[in-house]
Amino acid sequence: MGEKLFWVGMNSIFLIMTHILFIFLVFAYYMIHISLMKTTSPLPGPVKVALKKLGADISDARKRRRVPTTLMAERAFISRSTLGRIEKGDPSVSLGNYAAVLFVLGLTDRLKNLVDANNDPVGRALEEERLPKRIHLPKTHE
Repeated sequence: MGEKLFWVGMNSIFLIMTHILFIFLVFAYYMIHISLMKTTSPLPGPVKVALKKLGADISDARKRRRVPTTLMAERAFISRSTLGRIEKGDPSVSLGNYAAVLFVLGLTDRLKNLVDANNDPVGRALEEERLPKRIHLPKTHE
């Protein structure tokens, strides 16, 4: 009788351990899945290249001004690690943080005019296509 109780107890422990292993495997699967989702970027290739160049240009501009990363981050009200991510062109950093760094570098005018109509030949061409061919004066009823 005691041996039977022993095997019933072992069976219960085995079931509990199996459930714990299953839960762990499901958890591990989802953690791997989530980490893979974060590493794959939905951004087009040219956008990634442009951000990398922007980051490198920001890094070069900071170095030309002889501003250490600590001081730059402090002036932009960001952490040094965020500045490092900006200088690498990380797309997950907010546009506001990029703008703050450009402000510290004295380059906000370039940001302000980035999508200005004068810098948008495609938009201007599309707008010109929509212009009316003829303009008629309104009829006056006398």
